[in-house]
Amino acid sequence: MINIFKTEQSVIRTIDAFEDGAWVQMVDPSVQELNKVSEAYDIEVSDLATALDEEESSRISLEDGYTLILVDIPSPEVRHEKKMYTTIPLGIILKQNAIITVCRENTPVVDYFILNKMKDFSTKKKMRFIYQILLRSATMYQAYLRGIDKKRIEIEERAGENTKDGDIIELHELESTLVYFATSLRSNSIDIACMSRQH
Repeated sequence: MINIFKTEQSVIRTIDAFEDGAWVQMVDPSVQELNKVSEAYDIEVSDLATALDEEESSRISLEDGYTLILVDIPSPEVRHEKKMYTTIPLGIILKQNAIITVCRENTPVVDYFILNKMKDFSTKKKMRFIYQILLRSATMYQAYLRGIDKKRIEIEERAGENTKDGDIIELHELESTLVYFATSLRSNSIDIACMSRQH
């Protein structure tokens, strides 16, 4: 799916064409959609598709005519019939005339901008937009970590004589989530340090 957005007087609206100052949002794009954006912006298809590979890790690479930024963002998922969290790659491609985001699913991090909740958000101010995405991602990590800690306390309060197998599985899942988060946050912090040096 491709959506194209542009802000006018801090209000986001959907537009129909690839314009200067636009934000192109791609969610689980098809091969045809990848090719369409690749041709419109002269970006390698493989760079656009990078974020669709869940094994990709955070990095920044300077390509010919654009910068590719890959960050890990938190995402809710269901494991063992319980709400848990994982991390997924978000690709951000910075062109002179546009910003392109690519993710394999809709995410609360990106939806926040589409719903016009970010203060002083402008699709034309590309570096600020990237920092705002990183800020929103960090805020989501914090919220999810608070939720994880609350669940951990609940399980520990139930622990003892009536510990259930389900509690042990859930504690293990919470621990796995913390490992995902710690790894992703370390990688993201390297990205942010690189960007700070460049700008």
